[in-house]
Amino acid sequence: MARRPRLDPHIFNLPVEKMRSGYYSDKYFVRAREVLLADGYRPRVTMQVFGKQHAFLGGVDEAIAILKLCAIEWPELEVQALYDGDEVEPWETVMLINGPYDAFAHLETLYLGVLARRTRVGTNTRRVVEAAHPKQVMFFPARHDHWLVQTGDGYAAHIAGAIGVSTDAQASWWGSEGIGTVPHALIAAYGGDTVRATGKFIEHSAPDIQVVTLVDFENDCVKTSLEVARAFGSRLYGVRLDTSEMLVDKSVLSQQGRFRPSGVNPQLVRNVRLALDAEGFQQVRIVVSGGFNVDKIHEFESQQVPVDAYGVGSSLFQGRFDFTSDVVMLEGKPCAKVGRSYRANPRLERVL
Repeated sequence: MARRPRLDPHIFNLPVEKMRSGYYSDKYFVRAREVLLADGYRPRVTMQVFGKQHAFLGGVDEAIAILKLCAIEWPELEVQALYDGDEVEPWETVMLINGPYDAFAHLETLYLGVLARRTRVGTNTRRVVEAAHPKQVMFFPARHDHWLVQTGDGYAAHIAGAIGVSTDAQASWWGSEGIGTVPHALIAAYGGDTVRATGKFIEHSAPDIQVVTLVDFENDCVKTSLEVARAFGSRLYGVRLDTSEMLVDKSVLSQQGRFRPSGVNPQLVRNVRLALDAEGFQQVRIVVSGGFNVDKIHEFESQQVPVDAYGVGSSLFQGRFDFTSDVVMLEGKPCAKVGRSYRANPRLERVL
């Protein structure tokens, strides 16, 4: 039995007619299909899809949607696949497509592309989630890439364990919405007054919104954190430290010489935590952001830095997680280029 329902293909809002026409496909696949059609030849093949790195899969349901909606005749195909979020080893078969090659030859570029993109995001997210566990990771990379990739990237991050995403588009496939903090721009709009901007944010926001405000506008996170905590008490869910790597926060100026003082560093976080606790604001959480990746999170966790959540952005788009597909069977008999062969995978499940 299937472990969970796959996403409905229509949720992806695919440009079906353009995909079917080969508009987004490498031209040589389109021409290969045209040759088969012109020749009246419909060989039944088994196409095997795999990656070459250890990874956490993403894009499987999206790839299936492409096959279901854009193949010439979906009922002609038999597809077996793993699931989004599955951990896979190098060279492990993640999908098998069996059917007349002309029915899906024009889709190879598309399903390989979504697998590569979403797996990269999902794998990077899973790694930071594991590094931060049990603390929260917030998925904040939307500003670092084209808006069209948000929906699928957000879902890949969600499957990988991110606790929150920053845009409604990123959260749409599982029926949620984006989260965020009081931004620097709103603080600037209120003359650089973080307390006033936070107050206006609270005044005009729904009461169930968790209010987290940026506190580095004046490069004095301890002072600003205390000001907003005193002003809003239990209504303040948390403060977010986002000090630039080019700056040294005022609270650590006198502590320099024993650590790298710039940006969001462990001592800065400890300074803010100690100051909040000293005034009875233990409930105010500390969110950190700005240059965080797996290594930096590991460093903070190994030092038991009192962080409650990590905001992670551009590092989630790094690396390569390419996928390849090969014809490995022709009419049920082995037929593959040298170096490739059919590799059964008992974890694959039939796609209905």
